[in-house]
Amino acid sequence: MNHNSELDVIADAMLEKKGNNVVALDLKNIGTAISDYFIVCSADSTTNVMAIADNIEDRMAEKCHRKALRSQGRENALWIIVDYGDIVVHVFQTQYREFYRLEDLWADAERTEYSGEN
Repeated sequence: MNHNSELDVIADAMLEKKGNNVVALDLKNIGTAISDYFIVCSADSTTNVMAIADNIEDRMAEKCHRKALRSQGRENALWIIVDYGDIVVHVFQTQYREFYRLEDLWADAERTEYSGEN
């Protein structure tokens, strides 16, 4: 399975649980990046953040046969990171996404935006 189809699985898992503003950043051409891709979304409640992160892990295991190397942030569910090595997933509570402005830090990255209408 290639990166694009894995990103699609993650984006679909985000949208399925009502993730907002789903964006993938291609970091391959940025020399300082720690992974090939970031994929980011936000949700309005910690319950929703947790549900999205859990759904991503379930869908990636089921469809791509991949388990996360690690994940962090579940104790408060304000910003959960699920790390697949080459793809790092960020699920933010909306106000934290606005505060950390992760996409601005990687402004040079090629962006792909996902919506439920695909």
